[in-house]
Amino acid sequence: MSTHQYVVREEAEVRDERFFGDPLVSFLYSRVREESGWLYRALTSPRLTSLAALWRFDRRPRSPEAMRRWYARTLGVDFSECADPVEAMDTPRKVFERKIRYWDCRPLSSDPRMVTAPADARMIVGSLSSESTWFIKHRFFDLAELLGEEGRWAFRRFKGGDWAMARLTPDRYHYTHVPASGVVRAIYELDGRYQSCHPAVVVAQATPFSKNRRTVTLLDTDVPGGTGVGLVAHIEIVALMIGDVVQCYSEERYDDPRPIEPGMWLQRGSPKSLFRPGSSTVILLFEPGRIAFCPDLLYQQRRRDVSNIFTQALSAPLVETDVKVRAPLGRAIERDSECKP
Repeated sequence: MSTHQYVVREEAEVRDERFFGDPLVSFLYSRVREESGWLYRALTSPRLTSLAALWRFDRRPRSPEAMRRWYARTLGVDFSECADPVEAMDTPRKVFERKIRYWDCRPLSSDPRMVTAPADARMIVGSLSSESTWFIKHRFFDLAELLGEEGRWAFRRFKGGDWAMARLTPDRYHYTHVPASGVVRAIYELDGRYQSCHPAVVVAQATPFSKNRRTVTLLDTDVPGGTGVGLVAHIEIVALMIGDVVQCYSEERYDDPRPIEPGMWLQRGSPKSLFRPGSSTVILLFEPGRIAFCPDLLYQQRRRDVSNIFTQALSAPLVETDVKVRAPLGRAIERDSECKP
């Protein structure tokens, strides 16, 4: 696999990414996909994905303490953030599905019009408008296919709009949080494959995020008390060894989790869902002219001194920034007003 670097937002520091499961991804997406299509389809099916996750994440290690040290030393997992006792993290699944004291270690902007990051993730932003300088034509998804038949009514709202993509790596905190306050207008699941979200795999396929299984939540933020950024699509996309996405909205910490239904109010910054083990992706869609992304994200994304797979594939800089959940992503633009990030 090629070298893939990203930028840590707080320090603007460039780091190399160490991919989790690189040999498996290389084997599956080179030899197996090219030589044995039936085997590739089987290995990315729901059943095989669930069995692989069970084998990888549910086996109790001989020494849970040694396992935690490995996660901390090799992958950088910060167990001091955990909401539950560290000793309770005695399997890889429990580390993966850990809760954190986000109210202490992931501060939320007091600006009610600030849209926030949906996850601890490596993020890029883009535009669906061909007139934009950061338009990326049909590279990661096809809009109509991504939204599916149930989202046809929303297609025209997002056409020519903007998007943000958050790639969660296996070591990360895997709850997603609500990026903007508003009322749920629709929520539905779309069936699909369980393909890897590894950058090398993503750039080698046509609109890959439109093919995987995903959950689409359409959130109206132009309501009293809402963030005022228009209609927002929050799309959770499964991947290799991700068996499920559990909707578990909690308005206060992780208390009283409940499934999301149309008509529900979602509060910005609150936990929304939990990915089951593996790597995964969240895509946010915005209407045209309704969000001004943070200038630092746009600047880091265009850096030419960072080597990464997306830049190599596109022959233009497209650098991910490591962003923490609930951190500023961009500010809502009032209708018919000047952009003021």
